[in-house]
Amino acid sequence: MSQVAQKIDADAKAMAMPPDAKQEVKPVKVSKPRIDCIDGCRFALVFPIVIAHFARFGTNNLTALKLLTQENVLVGGFFVISGYVSAYTSTKLGERKAEDKKLANPELFFWQRVMAYYPLHFVVSAIFAPMFIQVERWYNTPWTTSAFRAFLNFSMLQAWFPKEAEIWNQPTWFLSALTFSNLTMPTLVLPQVAQLSKNGLQKLFVALTGISLLQKVSYSETSRFHSSKEHPVNGQVMHPLIWNLTRFHPFWALIEMTMGVAAVRHVMLDTEEDKKKPTTNPLWMFLAAYASLGLRLTKFDFNDAIIRSVLFVPIFTKFLTQIHRDAISANPAPITRFFGSKPMATLGSIAFPMFILHGPIGQIFYKKILAKKIWGAPMPTAFFPFYLLICLGLSHLTNEYFVKNKKVSAISGKVAQFLGNWTEGMLRDRS
Repeated sequence: MSQVAQKIDADAKAMAMPPDAKQEVKPVKVSKPRIDCIDGCRFALVFPIVIAHFARFGTNNLTALKLLTQENVLVGGFFVISGYVSAYTSTKLGERKAEDKKLANPELFFWQRVMAYYPLHFVVSAIFAPMFIQVERWYNTPWTTSAFRAFLNFSMLQAWFPKEAEIWNQPTWFLSALTFSNLTMPTLVLPQVAQLSKNGLQKLFVALTGISLLQKVSYSETSRFHSSKEHPVNGQVMHPLIWNLTRFHPFWALIEMTMGVAAVRHVMLDTEEDKKKPTTNPLWMFLAAYASLGLRLTKFDFNDAIIRSVLFVPIFTKFLTQIHRDAISANPAPITRFFGSKPMATLGSIAFPMFILHGPIGQIFYKKILAKKIWGAPMPTAFFPFYLLICLGLSHLTNEYFVKNKKVSAISGKVAQFLGNWTEGMLRDRS
């Protein structure tokens, strides 16, 4: 065949082939930029919580105590961030769908999240268990109760029993509630919310805020009338479980984590036109969220539950979306650069160890029955800054030598894989 004939034959074959077959076109992968400023925000939540739990030992000023002791408000921000990060890593950027590979095995997804925090909880609980049990001996707590509390603590089921939610290391009720929410994420929450449009996400956020408000009002009203037979309030006697059930922590966690999911999905669906719009300085929303804590000092005297549901959580969630958009813009605001800086990223990385450790450490210095045995009395007010420094130092060491330890991570991964295989199918609809 002549060269001319070969060329004509080749051209004919090329024309007969569909355009996509002429050259293999690989799909363009959209990478998700790391949003370091979100990690930095964790420290802005945990440090006030650490202060709040033992603030009465750091100051006698009633106004300061009223302002500082709002840990029940601030913890809502942690649930929002948990949902925010979970959705950011498990749903597709710019598409109304979840990451199929990450959610293909919901049992493994669940156990991987649990094993991200359970090892530290287990080790800290094991180390301080003798102390917790000895304190209960001094209070003449029955051994059966101590055994039941040990089971609830190590199995992270304490939040399911509201009366026992704050046993042993009190802040760890958070992990119990978080575990329940993580159980719902891979099947109930993430795949469904990922399908919503921006309009649907806005409606969902409003609905969740309303549901949260109703539950907090119920909690507030029952706490006002909660009493015992020995000390009736307004002449009424109410069974403690009625009050306890209205503060059911896992339900609070699920609502606020889903609010975080809806918020980040709204950002992830931004179009190119949306990205060209000027971003709002996140500073104002950050200040507004924390300013809402000051409402306890006004004549209205709002309680923690109302401030958390109506103001702090919705405003803080809005702040996260603004700082997220600002972080990926051409010229981030100073507050975005501050929270994304290396020092704040480092402090943000110790937020979790600090949250777990500060309870037992605080009990050593300030729990009356324990501190009297060790020190002769709870530590004086002047010691409080040193308590905070001890928490910071031990949290940093724990983070560097345990949380970041590669062997611990490898063992956690293997345990998660084993549990994922063992429970395979339990979270799925098997026909």
